[in-house]
Amino acid sequence: MRVLAAMSGGVDSAVAAARAVDAGHDVVGVHLALSETPDALRSGSRGCCSREDADDARRAADVLDIPFYVWDFAAPFSAGVVDDFVAAYAAGRTPNPCVRCNERIKFAALLDKALALGFDAVCTGHYARLSNGVLRRAVDDGKDQSYVLAVLTPFQLAHALFPIGDTPKAQVRAEAAERGLRVADKPDSHDICFIPSGDTRAFLAERLGARPGPIVDAVSGEVIGDHAGVHGFTVGQRKGIGVDRPAADGRPRYVLGIEPVSATVTVGPAEALDVREIDTETPVWGCGTAPDGPVSCVVQVRAHGGLAPATAWPTARDGLHVELGEPLRGVAPGQSAAFYRPDPGGDVVLGSAVISAAR
Repeated sequence: MRVLAAMSGGVDSAVAAARAVDAGHDVVGVHLALSETPDALRSGSRGCCSREDADDARRAADVLDIPFYVWDFAAPFSAGVVDDFVAAYAAGRTPNPCVRCNERIKFAALLDKALALGFDAVCTGHYARLSNGVLRRAVDDGKDQSYVLAVLTPFQLAHALFPIGDTPKAQVRAEAAERGLRVADKPDSHDICFIPSGDTRAFLAERLGARPGPIVDAVSGEVIGDHAGVHGFTVGQRKGIGVDRPAADGRPRYVLGIEPVSATVTVGPAEALDVREIDTETPVWGCGTAPDGPVSCVVQVRAHGGLAPATAWPTARDGLHVELGEPLRGVAPGQSAAFYRPDPGGDVVLGSAVISAAR
C-alpha cells in the first residue's frame, strides 16, 4: 500500500512510520504545520508542532530513508480545533481538542488529501489497535488513545494504520533507540498543544475578554462570589473557583454547573457531582452499525478514567440517552463519551457521541 505517515516529531509517530516501512508499504512522511507561528507552540515538554518538532520528524524520515514533506494545515487547525475550543468554553461546555483534531484534521483534512493524492492509508503513532476495521484499546492501558479515536467513522478506520498499539511505551522507546532515532528519549508533550503555557484560563480570557457573573451556592441559593467569565470553569473543578469562605459544613465546594447566558457558575458539595444519566448528540458508530434499540456498553467520559457500565438508547433527535450502572463525577456537556463492548476484555470500541447534558 501507499501509506502517508503523519510524523509529529515524537518517538511514537517515528516508530509507527518505521514499522510501516518494515511491513513493505510505500511510505511517505509528512509533518503538519498547525500554526502560522510554530515557535510559539512549544515550551519545554509542553505543546508540540513547533519548528523543533518538524526538524525532529525530518531527521527521523532521513533515518528511515523515506520522502518527507511539511504541509501547512494552520488554517483548518485554527478553524476546526482552536476556534471550536474557544467557542465551546464560551458556551459553558468542556471540549476535548484532541478528539476534534483527530476528527477534523488527521482523519478528515489529512486523510482526504492523502486519498486524493493516491495514498491508501494514513499511519499515525496513536496507541490503539485495529483488527479487521474494528478499533480496540491499546495493549498499554496507561497510553491507550482509543477514547480520542472513537469519533472515527468506518470509512476512516478502513484507511488508518496504528502500528504501535500492540506495544508498551517503554518498548517503543527501546525500539526507537535500536533504530538510531534521536527522538527515542524525547519527552512526551503534555497538555493542549496550542496552549504550551498550560494556562487555559489565561488563553481563553485573552480571546473572550471579561464576562463577569455570579457564583451561586447550590445548597443555600446564596450568591457567594463573582467571576470574570464562565470560560474559566469546568464541571468538577475544585481549585481556583474564587470563593473566599468555606461552605457551612466546612467541606470544599466544586463547580456543579455553568450557565453561559446568565454567566452563572453554580458550586456545591462533591456528592452533587454524581451523574447517573447522560444525553448525547451527533453519535458516530465506528463499528459500522447504528443501534435501533437499547445497547449494553461501557461508557468512558475522559481520556483516562471515568468508566461505568451503561445502557444507551437511541433518541428521536438522532442522539443517545445513557443510563449509568454506577455514578460518575466530573461529567460535563461538550465532553466526548466513548462506548465500548461490555465483554470481559472491554477493549472493542462501538462508537462515540458528544455529551449534551448530564444529571
